[in-house]
Amino acid sequence: MFELKYHTPFEWTEVVLADFETFLQDHAAAEKKASGMAMSMLSHYPDKRKLVKAMTDLALEELIHFKQVLKLLIERDTNLGDDKKDPYIKQIRAHFRHGRDGFLMDRLLVGGVIEARGHERFSLVAEALPEGKEKDFYVAIAKSEEKHKNLFVELAYEYFDKQEVDERLDELLTIEAEICKNIPFTAALH
Repeated sequence: MFELKYHTPFEWTEVVLADFETFLQDHAAAEKKASGMAMSMLSHYPDKRKLVKAMTDLALEELIHFKQVLKLLIERDTNLGDDKKDPYIKQIRAHFRHGRDGFLMDRLLVGGVIEARGHERFSLVAEALPEGKEKDFYVAIAKSEEKHKNLFVELAYEYFDKQEVDERLDELLTIEAEICKNIPFTAALH
């Protein structure tokens, strides 16, 4: 449906694999926050039935992903990490427009862009991991993120003019690419 404008280099993957437990902790936190974000959206827009249904399903799916990552952490005898502020999320959210419609469109489109970044980076992790349960998990998670990326844009098309959505999505993709270029690589999703 759309492509990211910045492609994560393999060096990011090397940083992740060098401290995989920290990456798993960050991944767990990201899934937990994604579930909460979906619940927040359906609470703020109860009049938008398609959005409410989609966000209910998404919240449950993200919570299942959280549970799966938690299981990987436990198998590695690693505790769930503290939730940390995500500079990527903070920077991209700073570009949300004000006003009910602009804010909703931006929430949906940024949600799609974040899921697209997750798809890209989880795919890189899956590619780099050796054969086994963790690799299979990250292949599945990457596919899930790709579906989510499309879901958010389809919801934007449901509630807003397609041309306006496409123009704003292009702007947000440019913003997101600049953010990614300037954030140092750590053992974190973003």
